[in-house]
Amino acid sequence: MNRRKFMHGLVSAGLFLTPVAFIGLRRKLHKKRHFLRPPGALTEAEFKKQCIGCYKCATACPNDCIEMAGFEYGAENVHTPVINARNRGCILCMRCNQVCPTGALQEIKPTEEEIIKNVNMGVAVVDKNLCFSFFGRTCGVCYRACPYPGKALTVGLFEQPTVHADFCTGCGLCEQACIHMPQAIRIKPANQA
Repeated sequence: MNRRKFMHGLVSAGLFLTPVAFIGLRRKLHKKRHFLRPPGALTEAEFKKQCIGCYKCATACPNDCIEMAGFEYGAENVHTPVINARNRGCILCMRCNQVCPTGALQEIKPTEEEIIKNVNMGVAVVDKNLCFSFFGRTCGVCYRACPYPGKALTVGLFEQPTVHADFCTGCGLCEQACIHMPQAIRIKPANQA
């Protein structure tokens, strides 16, 4: 059997087109994938122009929350810093933006006032259809994980969380801590709003 007949047989059986369709679907899904940039990041377009993929921000991070994107984040994002909040949220130490050599990450002083004013990685969004606290079961894990409880996140009856966007930095610590699977609180990244 020659190669042409073999390929014709694969196409006829649908075995060739299935992997090709799957690869195309994966590319579409990854383009829509949401991810966070480290604190102090410029707007997405400017960030991509400035970032040189030097890994300094990832190396400086004491919480090891910054990872350098691979192809799973899309080819245009390869070797740029991303934070996957479900794996590990940002502790807002500001070391990453202190070592950035290009200004892709703008320096922010590590004080509560400066962080709340200048860090906009995204905003937490609560899914009331998933959150245990909205079904009469007290949880409050997200509230206790928040670096600014009472400001960025408040709780009501049964510790039902309410996010206050003016104070939420999008650090992802609430998403990381959420005990519900899939998580009932997620960060909507600023770069994809």
